[in-house]
Amino acid sequence: MNVSKKLGARIQKLRTGRGLSQEELAFEAGLHRTYISHVERGSRNITVVGLCKIAKGLGMDPSEILKNIRL
Repeated sequence: MNVSKKLGARIQKLRTGRGLSQEELAFEAGLHRTYISHVERGSRNITVVGLCKIAKGLGMDPSEILKNIRL
């Protein structure tokens, strides 16, 4: 599994663990729902800015999202 897919799976797990839909996370993060969908599937490379926005939407630091992601 490549790093984009691993990161996407991690974001999805964190999102669902908080009981958020993709649409709710997108709203909280100030992003479009389709962007969240692409990131979670690993079909889009996320930027640092995008990661920070998603982290804000999840109420956590970006470093927490990256925790335990192995290359």
